[in-house]
Amino acid sequence: MTEKKEKCTQCPRMCKADRSIHPGRCGATNDIEVSHYMLHRWEEPPISGYDEKRGSGAVFFTHCPLGCVYCQNQKISRPLSEGQVYTEGELSDLFVKLQCDGAYNINLVSPTQYTDKLITSVKLAKEKGLSIPVVWNTGGYERPETIESLKDTVDIFLTDFKYSSPQLAEELSLAPDYPEYAKKSLAAMYGVTGKPVFTKDETGHDYLTKGVIVRHLLLPSHRDDSVSVLRNIADTVAPDSILLSLMAQFTPEFLPDDGSHKRIRRKITTYEYSIVLREAVKLGFRGFSQERSSATRRFTPDF
Repeated sequence: MTEKKEKCTQCPRMCKADRSIHPGRCGATNDIEVSHYMLHRWEEPPISGYDEKRGSGAVFFTHCPLGCVYCQNQKISRPLSEGQVYTEGELSDLFVKLQCDGAYNINLVSPTQYTDKLITSVKLAKEKGLSIPVVWNTGGYERPETIESLKDTVDIFLTDFKYSSPQLAEELSLAPDYPEYAKKSLAAMYGVTGKPVFTKDETGHDYLTKGVIVRHLLLPSHRDDSVSVLRNIADTVAPDSILLSLMAQFTPEFLPDDGSHKRIRRKITTYEYSIVLREAVKLGFRGFSQERSSATRRFTPDF
């Protein structure tokens, strides 16, 4: 009898690689690769919490379906990046360890390429006593079918919505279908979690236990696309049913050294940010804004 070959379709690239033989387009094989884990204190406050001794239990996975040219995590996100290999059982032990260390949640960063194995890992961790929420921290380039498969695994989606323009998505992420999948997957995420649910920690502050946070990173010279992104989000889910995180931390330091992408070779201006923030308020979003001083390597984990 011929052995059935598994063809990877976990992200919208649907490269159909048999990852037991060779890596997928993103560089991932059948092994789960972890680049770093930590109690992360620099996510949105309801994710990282307010207790300086605690934080979000972030697990940074190696590789990524997108490969954006300005990625701040290029050391770990590229096809040739390498991480430490974990089995599903070892990863479940890591989740429980982070809970014991004081994590408010288990924050799975760039997890899509390992979806099937992470479902198993979380299930095993729950059998070992994991009781804190699980966060799916994603670039937003997801198949809705993949999101729906996480119904019994994920409590919180921390997702990007990067672009409204297919042309811009093609230029910066080689993914002209990004806006289409970002909308479809956002609708699926809300279908899994519903509206935000909060619980108070020992300091009396609220932390998130269920719901969707949508991040949008403003890009220089593209405020019109950012405004369009906000309108796309509002057309997909009611603005008061999710939390919006409007990010100002873009820095050109991570761009290629070849002089390409000239329009984004600077930081955003106060004017650009204020225009987009005004639109967010107008549309009725609630959530978080970010100071422009965050546009520095200081806020980027060193892998």
